[in-house]
Amino acid sequence: MPDDSRDGDDPGPGGTTPTDLDDTPTVSCSRCDREWDLAYELDDLGVGNQAIEQFALDHKRHTGHFPDDVTTWLAKCRRCPEGSEHLVRHAAERWANIHARHTRHSVEIEHGIDDETTVVEPEDAE
Repeated sequence: MPDDSRDGDDPGPGGTTPTDLDDTPTVSCSRCDREWDLAYELDDLGVGNQAIEQFALDHKRHTGHFPDDVTTWLAKCRRCPEGSEHLVRHAAERWANIHARHTRHSVEIEHGIDDETTVVEPEDAE
């Protein structure tokens, strides 16, 4: 009777072994016309689950824009030119509350994927 079991290094159907698969996440940027794998962030920086976030922040810092499919939370003051862009809501809310508390200005928080705007009023930030 033939042995149908597979050892870890034997190619399965289709001729690939589990170690042949490359599951490293990738990020693309149409403005730069490039795609990157995140092996550096995962292996060298060791940022794990936050590899995409770390890459997006680094990309923005060095190019002035975020890669494709990255939407941000934008907190902007209604009275002065101050504002701050964040990848997570709580960071935008924190900035908005601190700005409203110190300046007594109202701050709008909006997200790139919907039209909903939240406003932090100075009296709410006390």
